[in-house]
Amino acid sequence: MGTGKNASFDDFSKIDLRVGKVIECEPVEGSEKLYKLTVRLGEETRTIASGIAQHYAPDELLGKRIIVIANLEPKTVMGIESRGMLLAAEDAAGKLSLVTLDDENFPDGTQVH
Repeated sequence: MGTGKNASFDDFSKIDLRVGKVIECEPVEGSEKLYKLTVRLGEETRTIASGIAQHYAPDELLGKRIIVIANLEPKTVMGIESRGMLLAAEDAAGKLSLVTLDDENFPDGTQVH
């Protein structure tokens, strides 16, 4: 497993992981895979484009508390400025499962270590 490249502790410490709550989700016109998500990270709201439409229905994502990489450079995907990335696991068959947080004591925007 893995890519063969090791990340140093300093590399990992640059990644800003945050708890986010999905407050809106809509399919992206012209794409079978892409959703446009609105995610609340504490006081801030972000738009994130994610290719998870074949794994989740929009209503399954509403209210879900996910883990977001919050400090990636913005990237434009099909005309959407995406300002983050969701963390997910993929099994051998290609099924995705988002990394979520089920403890409500950690508010949106909480940093993940």
